[in-house]
Amino acid sequence: LRSYIPLVSIHQTCSSQTSPIEPVYPVSTNGELFPWAQYRLPHSIQPLSYNLTLNPDLVTMTFTGQTTISMLVLHDTKVIVLHSSDLNISKASFKLGEEDVSDVTVLEYKPRDQIAIKFSKNLKAGQKCNLILEYSASLSNNYNGFYNSSYTDKDGIKRVLAATQFEPLSARKAFPCFDEPVFKAKFLIKISRQPNYITLSNMPKAQTTVLPNGLMQDEFEKTSVNMSTYLVAFVVAEFASITQNVSGTLVSVYSVTEKKNHTDYALATASKFLEFYNNYFEIKYPLEKLDLVAIPDFLAGAMENWGLITFRETSLLVGKQSSLLEKQVVASVIAHELAHQWFGNLVTMRWWNDLWLNEGFATYMQYMSLQKVLVLDKDALNSSHAVSTEVDTSEQVEEMFDSVSYEKGASILLMLCTSLLGEQQFRKGLIQYLKQYKGLNTNTEDLWNSLTQVTAFRSTGQTLNTFICRQVELSTQYWNVSEMMTSWTSQKGFPLVTMSRKGNQVTLTQEHFLLSVDFLPPCVYTFVFSATFKVPENVKWLKLNYKNTGFYAVHYKDESWAALGEALSHNVSVLTQEDRASLIHNVFALSKFGRVSFLHVLNLLDYLVNETETSPVKEALLQLNTIYRLLDKRQEHGLVARMKDYMLRQFGPLINSQTWKEEERVSKQELRAALLETACRLDEESCTAQAKTMFVKYKESNGTFRIPGDLQQVVFNVAAQSSEHWTSLLEMYTHVPYDAEKRKMLLALASTPDVKHISWVLAAGLQGDIIQTQELPLVINRVSSGFAQDFFSRLKDRGSQMRSVQEALETIRLNQRWMDTNLPTLKKWL
Repeated sequence: LRSYIPLVSIHQTCSSQTSPIEPVYPVSTNGELFPWAQYRLPHSIQPLSYNLTLNPDLVTMTFTGQTTISMLVLHDTKVIVLHSSDLNISKASFKLGEEDVSDVTVLEYKPRDQIAIKFSKNLKAGQKCNLILEYSASLSNNYNGFYNSSYTDKDGIKRVLAATQFEPLSARKAFPCFDEPVFKAKFLIKISRQPNYITLSNMPKAQTTVLPNGLMQDEFEKTSVNMSTYLVAFVVAEFASITQNVSGTLVSVYSVTEKKNHTDYALATASKFLEFYNNYFEIKYPLEKLDLVAIPDFLAGAMENWGLITFRETSLLVGKQSSLLEKQVVASVIAHELAHQWFGNLVTMRWWNDLWLNEGFATYMQYMSLQKVLVLDKDALNSSHAVSTEVDTSEQVEEMFDSVSYEKGASILLMLCTSLLGEQQFRKGLIQYLKQYKGLNTNTEDLWNSLTQVTAFRSTGQTLNTFICRQVELSTQYWNVSEMMTSWTSQKGFPLVTMSRKGNQVTLTQEHFLLSVDFLPPCVYTFVFSATFKVPENVKWLKLNYKNTGFYAVHYKDESWAALGEALSHNVSVLTQEDRASLIHNVFALSKFGRVSFLHVLNLLDYLVNETETSPVKEALLQLNTIYRLLDKRQEHGLVARMKDYMLRQFGPLINSQTWKEEERVSKQELRAALLETACRLDEESCTAQAKTMFVKYKESNGTFRIPGDLQQVVFNVAAQSSEHWTSLLEMYTHVPYDAEKRKMLLALASTPDVKHISWVLAAGLQGDIIQTQELPLVINRVSSGFAQDFFSRLKDRGSQMRSVQEALETIRLNQRWMDTNLPTLKKWL
């Protein structure tokens, strides 16, 4: 059944509004009243261009800089307010039109990273002016702003470099600027360096000058496009590169010299995606060059800086022996970041509340057919957020970078494309959007308006053949993309569609789905509908949301769950693997919600003995492993043993059919990895024995024997359970040349049950020598199977209000509720 929900009416419920509070002006660091009282900057000044000169010192880990900002006065004003963070401004000068340059006083309000210059008389609308600021600062050591990084080369020598990570709020740590996405401008950048280093920035290098102090100064071409500050980037390092010309664009991949032979795949992949996007969007990539740079010490997965995309080494570099699965991971990251060159860079969201316009689209283009079942769970939490939501603080900006902005954003685009518009019309709307707002800033409504312009339709009298396997006549009034999609982006959660059947009559109803019911949003748009239709008596079952392309869950009332389970038991292929995975996900979610008995879950899972496809098996393993861990935490030892027997019985034939040799197909690699990791985690004897044998062979081969890429994690995990092999694994970790393999070793090292080893791993991650500090979040996530609930209550108020903390608390409560509700059933059944 195709995923179309007939709409009858739209209801809006809003809480009462409070009166605006009068601004209280803050105090500057010098004790003077700061002339601006809001978090976001005033719009009386528009920056036109920046001329940046930066002089990093990689010995003292400091830098000096000079920034000249050319500006246009949009509205009469006596104040210029912009951003600066941790910069020691030593001199400030101002030039208005043709007047002489004069020194000015800079006021600073540190809590909001704002600086201001006050004037005795108005700057008049239409006037142009220049602000010149000289400053010094330390290179950051926390992976944002202009930060220092290091790595150890193959000879054991420590190498240092400097790189940038400005998104979302850290350009202000490298140079004073109007650090909000809407303030686009052009940039001319000059950077000094030692002769043995290279520098990179967004644009090609224009010239190099030898300075009197013996340093080299590289000057880059002025950006040919207007850019938001968070997309500015520069790197100072000892890197090597390979290049290829693609339709007039010079594509290059940079890495540390000894890993240059790991860059071929990235270059070939980036070239293919660049050609594809040039054609798909009908807008050619606008810059002359595109660099992809592997940074040895980089906290984010990757960053889409225009013309200078930065990556973790594990997200860009693959060796010639890397598995197809490892290459697929790298390809997906490259596809995501290249899509940003259009969605995010060419057309940029006006403010961070619409971050999904960047990340949702990049994720959609990355997958094109995203499987959404992994993101429905998080969005059902009350502590989630709407795709487009209010953002008023730095912390709220940071928290927007989550699965709701990325995967949910992509998922509703997939639904819009697949279920309502079709690929041709959807693409036509995207091209309209990109061409209409090229070089500008947008919000969510602008996207819907562009799609509406090319796809608006009237449902009155029109037949939509997208709901069930028959035609349904709708009698709604005129509606467009904007009217419909606002409901999906303006509130958290998603619809739950309930199907009930009496004989040949089927009724569908819809409600807002959240796992916790003690929640009332301040303002809700709800599409309310009830649809009734008839099916022939011989139709035994119905499956809604074909291939799970709609972002909603479905509950099958009465005997419908049992009918679907029975159909699958007789013939697995009556449904696509996407539909089978979505059924598994939905029934588990509904059991958490209390809508279905856990017996419905277990009865549906009976068919799994005949399942061989990757997505439904992985979904079932994900859900069952979660329950297994909950039982283990609750120390239900008898149930843990029986749950283990059940899982091995259900998946035993499929586990036993897996080989331990090289597997060429990516989907089979994913399936094998999931099955064997589960089997070995459950201490299935043949699995652990095979993994131990393979590890010993690997250890004793002196590099001549290679474990298949998709099996490395399970082999290393098993090895790390023994003290002897854990020590051997640590020794290998310090020397292994392949980044993906190194990361799998680290995950295994952090999964040891030995408390002393865990303590060592955490300490090493903090120290940053053997285990890079960038890996500390990964390590902590791995070693922490869960905290006591009072851990969060001890946090300061500011920390306890963070969305991530609220999500963790809510997940704990839901897990506890699920266990209290279903434990008797589980005991009886097992």
